[in-house]
Parts: sequence; structure tokens; C-alpha cells
Amino acid sequence: MTRPLNHTHDGARGSWLASANAAGSDFPIQNLPFAVFRRAGSSEPFRGGVAIGDQVVDLAAVSRNACLQGLAAKAAAACAQPALNDFFAMGPEAWQALRHDLFALLESTACSAVAGVSMDALRASLVAQAEVEFTVPARIGDYTDFYTSVYHAANIGKLFRGGDDVLTPNFKWIPIGYHGRTSSIGVSGQAFHRPMGQALPQGAGAPVFGPCARLDYELELGVFIGQGNALGAPIPLDRAFDHVFGVCLLNDWSARDIQAWEYQPLGPFLAKNFATTISPWIVTMEALAPYRQAWVRADGEPQPLAYLDAPSVRKCGALDIQLEVWLQTEQRRTHGTGPARLSHTSFRHQYWSIAQMVAHHTVGGCNLQPGDLLGSGTISGPTLDQAGAMIELTAGGRNPLTLAAAEGAGPAETRGFLQDGDAVILKGWCEKPGHARIGFGESRGTVLPAIGA
Repeated sequence: MTRPLNHTHDGARGSWLASANAAGSDFPIQNLPFAVFRRAGSSEPFRGGVAIGDQVVDLAAVSRNACLQGLAAKAAAACAQPALNDFFAMGPEAWQALRHDLFALLESTACSAVAGVSMDALRASLVAQAEVEFTVPARIGDYTDFYTSVYHAANIGKLFRGGDDVLTPNFKWIPIGYHGRTSSIGVSGQAFHRPMGQALPQGAGAPVFGPCARLDYELELGVFIGQGNALGAPIPLDRAFDHVFGVCLLNDWSARDIQAWEYQPLGPFLAKNFATTISPWIVTMEALAPYRQAWVRADGEPQPLAYLDAPSVRKCGALDIQLEVWLQTEQRRTHGTGPARLSHTSFRHQYWSIAQMVAHHTVGGCNLQPGDLLGSGTISGPTLDQAGAMIELTAGGRNPLTLAAAEGAGPAETRGFLQDGDAVILKGWCEKPGHARIGFGESRGTVLPAIGA
């Protein structure tokens, strides 16, 4: 279901909190993304919060101080927990009620327009983002990772299969996916050890065991399911967005040498189960509404089967989310130099949409549940500088990247794959004239040396 734009999308609106109005802010009043946080280093319980400028609105405090009423108050109470699952399960009307009432309280005119609310109590609910730590925002019962970029699939096909048939026969007919591991999903700031596993060296007749030699990242979006569906009751395509709460950044770390040996016939296993890093902030589908675009399947391409096609998706099923990958190396960190940008692309290039992933996931009767996480698959564009994985940027390590030089950063560095000490930073935002910039914050993860190498 496509909801019309409303006053919370008006780019001219501002907040009484000055940092929310700053040029380039990820978190203006039109965004209001959700996370789960507490004060850093404290023994406080984790609870839900909403970003505004450089602050977090503590929803437990908002609920405790009775700053909201009606459905919005019930929604805030559901957020005053260590995970947002109960809030997700309340559905779109509750999500919108909380967003709209928080917008009213935070808007620049709030002091005179919102009756019966103590603005002192509201201000007391603000916590500086610089003083908090985050955790995974939901109890993720199940995690499914898709494979939906035709450009990424073609680049990988050229590397591994060659010839003219770079895409598998099913790619243009179904959103391909596999079930992943939830226990190793961490929030931005996650550090993990280089995985161990089996790999088959080139030309060898038997595998060897050891640390991954071809460690990679994958630039993705994470899609959090809001309301679920009953077992045996598929979600129709034109209702799919009613079941999606919002979107975060997701890094699907990948051990390419382990993957190449193990993936036949059932797909990746150890190559993907050691770490997945998401950003703490979930940007709601309502906040992203101004950036929805027509989803197009070009003439001459296979048209989707009926259950994957709907006028509403054709009209506005795509999302124009700008995405970047940055790399901070140990050497640059030592010299006090910032990270180097590796690529810049947009989610609008994906061959399959979020709604199609949801509809396909459930068409066989599978029941999604509040807090389930879907990975979009690697997001790559039509040119090499828009690639969402290092394996593409370096042609499988054969053409190492030379990192952009920075003053005082020491000698030039190259990368075929990730080295110990490397930190990969994903960034995302939406921006266009007449509308506020909607940011995602960042997803940052750092590679530590292997254990037992």
C-alpha cells in the first residue's frame, strides 16, 4: 500500500533543536529513525530511542513522563524495552502515530502548539549521541540474505564462470536468497576475528585449513520486518510495504576463498556466518517515502510473474538511497588520517525491489515475524566505481586497489582483499531538492587477526 506524503515530509519544517537543522545533518526532524541504546559504559537497561540532530530522544523517559497520549503513548511504551519487536508488531498505524506525535513535540513551533506537555520533561529525555552505546535493535529471529543486483551478479559471474552466461538462469525470474545466521549479527563498532576454514588453493588437489586469505565486505541494506504474516498466508506484493518497518545499513562480511570451496551445492556456510554488521539506526519507510521511485523492468527483459508484479510497485517500488563504502586502514589510523572512499552507488540500481523480496519470501507459505531481518544483497551499479564489494573492485584480487593518498598518511597502500586492522565504513543517505536529507548514520566493522592461525 502506497501512503501519500504528509506534513512530516515538508522540507521547510524545522526543530527547536538547532543541531537537527544543521546543513548535512543525517537526522533532521523529517527523519526520526529508531535505535536501541543506553549511556555508554553504564549498567542502564537498553531501551528504544529516536535520533534528532545530535541527540537521542529516550522513549522510556518520554513514556515515563507521559509526554504522549493515545496510540502514540502505547507505541512509546512498547519502545521502552531492550528490543523493538513489540513496537514492530503494532503495525503501520502505531508507527505513524508515534512518528507524527514526536514530530509535533520536536517541531520549532512545539512550545506554543502542543498543549498539556511539559517541554522541560521532553528536553530532559534527550541524551547526546556522543554519550551513548547501541545494541542490535531487535531480537532477530531469522535472517535471510538476498542476491538482487544484476550488476554484482554479472561481475561475479564473469570472475567465476566467464563466457557469455554470466548470470544463472533463474536470476531474472526470482529474487534469489538464502537463510543466514542471526547470532553473529552485531551493531556498528563490531570487531571480529578473521575467520578460519577450508579453502582450495589454485591448482591444488586437496583443500587446506587456515585463516581466510580473501576477506571481503558486501555493501547491503538491512530490511526489518514489522508486522509478520500467518503461516500459510503469503503477503501480496501490493501490501508488502505494510509489513516493512524500516531499513538500515548492512555489511555482509564474506570469506571468498572459503566460499569458493564450500558453496556447491547448498551455498555459503562458514564463509558468511562469522559476522554481519548493521548500523544502529533504522530509517522508517515513512521517512523514505519522498525517495520512492518507479520500478522499471526494461523492454526485452523477462517480465515478472504475476505474484511479483503490481501497479503500485511499478509506480514507486524502487528507492533512491545513496551509498558509500570507506576504508580505514591501520596505517591511516596510526597517522591520524581519515578513511579512503572506495565506491559510491545507489540502491535504485537493484534488479529486485524490497517489496518483491518480501512477497517472494512468503509466497510458499513462510511466516515472517516482527524483527526478522532481510539483507538486500550486494548493491552495485553499472560502473566499476559503483561496485559494492572488493572482489569486484579488484577483479578477484588480480588488480589491487591503490588507496587515495592523504597528506601524512605514510606510503601508498594497496588492497586486493581486506587486511587485519582494516575498518570498513558504510554510509547512506537520501537527498533531493525540496526535501530534507535523510541519513542512515554509519555501519563500521573492524577486522582482527585470526585466532589459532
